[in-house]
Amino acid sequence: MKRRILGGTGISVSEYAFGAMMLGEWGNPDHEEGVRMLHTALDAGVNFWDTADMYSGGENERIVGKALKGRRDDVVLATKGFFQMGSDPNQGGLSRRWLTRALDDSLRRLDTDYVDLYQVHRPDPATDIEETLSVLSDFVRSGKVRAVGSSDFPAEQIVEAQWVAEKRGLVRFRAEQPPYSIFNRAIEAAVLPTAQKYGMGVLTWSPLASGWLSGRFVRPSDVDLSEGRRTLQAHKFDPALPANAVKFEAIAQLKKIADDLGRPLTHLATAFVRAHPGVTSAIIGPRTPSQLDDLLAGADLELDDDVLDRIDDIVPPGTDLNSAEKDYTPPALADKHLRRR
Repeated sequence: MKRRILGGTGISVSEYAFGAMMLGEWGNPDHEEGVRMLHTALDAGVNFWDTADMYSGGENERIVGKALKGRRDDVVLATKGFFQMGSDPNQGGLSRRWLTRALDDSLRRLDTDYVDLYQVHRPDPATDIEETLSVLSDFVRSGKVRAVGSSDFPAEQIVEAQWVAEKRGLVRFRAEQPPYSIFNRAIEAAVLPTAQKYGMGVLTWSPLASGWLSGRFVRPSDVDLSEGRRTLQAHKFDPALPANAVKFEAIAQLKKIADDLGRPLTHLATAFVRAHPGVTSAIIGPRTPSQLDDLLAGADLELDDDVLDRIDDIVPPGTDLNSAEKDYTPPALADKHLRRR
């Protein structure tokens, strides 16, 4: 497994990161199997593990904590905070009040006294970025956190955070975690170049486009909207929507490229993400040991210019095949009252 340096931190991380989101109630409820999967990945050279407080209501961090026993020094550990963890409005967001508690709760569940990368899971329009960076700086100075990062930040908010950190003498974001896949390429236009400009590491998630590039979906009848999260995310999966219907033709063309390489579609998809010079690590999120084995087997694939050009012809650079799939919508677009006097 190849290694890269995470931004300017000097921390060496694997090209794959194990995204543990599917371990626990949301995916695989067998804790011991989850621990074995994390150990299998680590033994294969995947030293970068990513989780978050809200995954399966904290259960995910507890599974990761079990897997860390006796191997903490071998793992570069990342977790995140922001989403609601209770009914009280103050049990979420990026305020000093909440993040101080959120980090301590994560450390307790993970059964460790520090995390290598603590990320704010989404932008918080209710909290001044200086307030957030101030408490994150205190985390670093206390030794509870080695480096801090953002997730799903638009390019302009990445720039603002860097500017505020410089002007106020605060710890700056060293990494950004955006979605990135062959089907979701919008970050190529501004987010990736901005992260590169500021020397930030980039830890991308969903290289299989929420499962579209797993090889499971070849025709519309393959999509079962009654299955778990696909019910809640019909805008991403409903084949009756034109923006999703076009995915099947794209999959057929991508499958042809993968077949020409003698590889499964999953290998092509993950290799595409790793090919971008702005990407430090691609998060893989297996639910089962067999899925993990398949993804690990693709770690050696490198795509040449001809293959990347063929992919560009299918999904143009800087575009999302389905523009409705954004996981963060700025308040100015989400709240109509902000656009009307």
